[in-house]
Amino acid sequence: MIAGDKPLRGRIVLDLTTALAGPYATLLLAGLGATVIKIENPATGGDSSRNNAPYLGADGLRMDRGSAEDMSVSLIGRARNKQSITLNLKQPAAREVFLDLVRHADVVVENYAAGTADRLGIGYSACREVNASIIYAAISGFGAQGAPGSGKAMDSIIQALSGVMYTSGEPDSDPVRVGLPIADLLAPLFAVIGVLSAIVEVEQSGVGQQVDVSMLGALTSLLSIEPFDAFELLGAPTRTGRTLPRLAPFGMFPAKDGWVALCAPTDTFAAGVFRAMGTPELAEDPRFRTRDQRVGNSTELHARLDEWTGTRTRDEIVAVLAEHGVPAAPVRAPAEAIHDGLVRQRGEVVDLEHPAYGPTGTVSGPGLPIRFSESAAGFDLPAPRLGEHTDDILRELLGYDGDRITGLRESGAL
Repeated sequence: MIAGDKPLRGRIVLDLTTALAGPYATLLLAGLGATVIKIENPATGGDSSRNNAPYLGADGLRMDRGSAEDMSVSLIGRARNKQSITLNLKQPAAREVFLDLVRHADVVVENYAAGTADRLGIGYSACREVNASIIYAAISGFGAQGAPGSGKAMDSIIQALSGVMYTSGEPDSDPVRVGLPIADLLAPLFAVIGVLSAIVEVEQSGVGQQVDVSMLGALTSLLSIEPFDAFELLGAPTRTGRTLPRLAPFGMFPAKDGWVALCAPTDTFAAGVFRAMGTPELAEDPRFRTRDQRVGNSTELHARLDEWTGTRTRDEIVAVLAEHGVPAAPVRAPAEAIHDGLVRQRGEVVDLEHPAYGPTGTVSGPGLPIRFSESAAGFDLPAPRLGEHTDDILRELLGYDGDRITGLRESGAL
């Protein structure tokens, strides 16, 4: 390895994904150095993210596309460091091209509904026939075996089915969708873990395999880290809202100019809260001396905190809590959080770049939140236009000549 190289350099990933879950997985692989070839259907306008508002163009941001050069902000963020090739995989000639690509590839990633890739003739079995070492990652709503009913999976559907939605909100109110599309973002993380593990296996045995990740399974597995079944048996509330009584004092509390989060589940942290409030004697109060006592009297304890924080600013509250060793932070709006100096310095959030107009200066997106001591990582190329690299890939990777490419285009395969 040469210092500064990316870990997945030289690996070729065929990206059949669309929307968010799949493209986020391949974005991470691209950031780690893989050559990601994004395969898009010209008949549908490519990745559905290309049609997500808002758009960015010569005149800045707008909610509707004003010109052909306007590009969805979603795609600008999700397609960085990827090459775009158009293939209408419903055409037999396009399937032949795809399988030629598989012969040269290390990884295929798709997020079709279960069974779709097989019906198109591009599923794991077809890929393995032409490349026994191929790693085939499939992200779907319910797993490769499919699901009853429509089997259609969107983030909100998975949040609902996983139980996560039921845990969000105030105790006596309705369930609330988690603001971040957490199912769409968690499943690709597991897919990338699976792909990286399968790469190690190929290096050891030469044998490829399918990596099957279910959005429902990923999110429900995450949910089960908390013992919600035990809570139910004990009669504890599933939804606790802005505070967490079983860890009191713990939660989000009002300030004069917003909200503050604090976490003080231990005796030491709780004593720090009481000192910060100017009531150190509460650490010896029989209602609050031990953790169990604080949990048993959490309503009163959190009411005291509401009263104390409500007369102070966020900065005042955080400063005095920090002085007494209590974990605390202001509750920031997204626009504030993404401009944090530390995450910017570490490249964990970056400015996005339009392929035609350059750096936007106005729109941010994810960097790669992994820093290596020796290797490089991250994104240095803007999102591609639809089919921008089709001819180059067919010529340089597959060795097709101009006549063959013209014939494929005229047949509708490209």
